[in-house]
Formats: sequence, structure tokens, C-alpha cells
Amino acid sequence: MRFSILTLNPGFFSGSLDEGMIRIAREKGLLEVEIVPIRDFTSDRYGTTDDYPYGGGAGMVMKAEPILRAYESVRRRAGADTPRVLVTSPQGRRFTQGWAQELQGASEIAVLCGRYKGIDERVIPLLGAEEVSIGDYVLSGGEAASIVILDSVARLIPGVLGDAESAEADSFSEPLLDAPVYTRPEEFRGLTVPEVLLSGNHERIRLWRRREALRRTWHRRPDLILGRSLSDEDRSLLDEIKEEGEP
Repeated sequence: MRFSILTLNPGFFSGSLDEGMIRIAREKGLLEVEIVPIRDFTSDRYGTTDDYPYGGGAGMVMKAEPILRAYESVRRRAGADTPRVLVTSPQGRRFTQGWAQELQGASEIAVLCGRYKGIDERVIPLLGAEEVSIGDYVLSGGEAASIVILDSVARLIPGVLGDAESAEADSFSEPLLDAPVYTRPEEFRGLTVPEVLLSGNHERIRLWRRREALRRTWHRRPDLILGRSLSDEDRSLLDEIKEEGEP
């Protein structure tokens, strides 16, 4: 997979590409990351990438011309593989684990990092881009969002994680939060590991983890459960959790 990031702030990525799953994926040759400075594709000596919005109002708007030139350089290098283009934007569809799993199958991804008041709207249809948001809050630019997207996708590439089951069992891999996890020591500052996890009984452990995942999701993110089809076991466990009331 090649992941191209089109940005006005290439220095933002210094160091972040050399840590965690992104580093592992790159070292294994499973992921190539290209930082594309949009300012390199401007046509004036000042490197102008923004202008005042038509109709007035506060803020500046990223110009279409340098963005399209930057993308065309990516497109040429991609050859026959047309990149899937994402634009970070507060107006975008919210990024989810399901979307990350979908992107994991792409060979070429290009992410355009938004800045200022936004991007000239004509860029979206010209690139055939999908607008993406990582949450309902304001960032100074899309660079942080692009790293979130890159990290979530990189760890799903086959061969990156030593234990593939770890990714499959993560929160949001299905519409549930993960169950609590513990490690040694067995007792720490008066708090102990739940007895069931020490029992060696795999079925009891599986059932406990499923119940706790449902409990945590119901109390913290009920929107992930409501309206979804549940197995008979899950419905039974959830009924018990509802009867217990709030924690």
C-alpha cells in the first residue's frame, strides 16, 4: 500500500511516521508513505496556497490549482492504480473501524489535509474525493486526522501485527467496546484481577468477556447496540445487564 498525504505542513509528520504500527509496516515493506508539500506546486514566487472567500466572510480558503497539481504528481506515480482520495473535513462522514477495514484493501490512498476555512469546493468532485471527519471537534488542520487514519489502516495490513487476532478482537471491530483487560501482578494496590480470568475455564472466560463488553457498551455507547440484530446469547446477557441497572 502507498499512502500519500497532501499537506501545507509537511514538518508536522516528522517523527510520527517512525513510531508504532506505521514504523513496523514501513520497515516490513508493507506500507510506503509519501508526504506531498502542496506549496511546492504553487505558481507564484510567494508560494500562495490560499485566498479570500467569494462572498466575503472570515478566514481563508485553500486554492484549487496547487492542490490539483500536487494530486496529479501522485496520480502519475501511481500508474495504473487510481488512488482512493480522502479529504479531511468537519463536513465529512465520520471515520469508523469499518471504513478503516475497507481502506485496508486499497493499494493507493491519497489524503488531502484541509486547512484554514476550508478547501475550494470544486476540488472535491474534480478529485472524486470522499470527505472524512474523525470526530465532532475542531482541529487547526487535517494533518492530525491523516495520521489517525493512517495508523488505523496500517495495523490492519496483513503481516503488520504479530498476532492477527489482536486486531480482530479490538473495540469497534464489531459494534461493541472491548471487555476490560488485566495483566500481572494479580493484586495491585488492593485491587485484584477478576477470579474468572484466573480459573482456566475457557468457556466461563469467554462468557465473562462477552458480558463485560456488552455491559461497557450499553453504559457508555448504547448507540452502538440500539437497532442492531443481536444473537440469542447477547440478548439474554443484555437483559441481565439492564436488570442490574446503572453501575
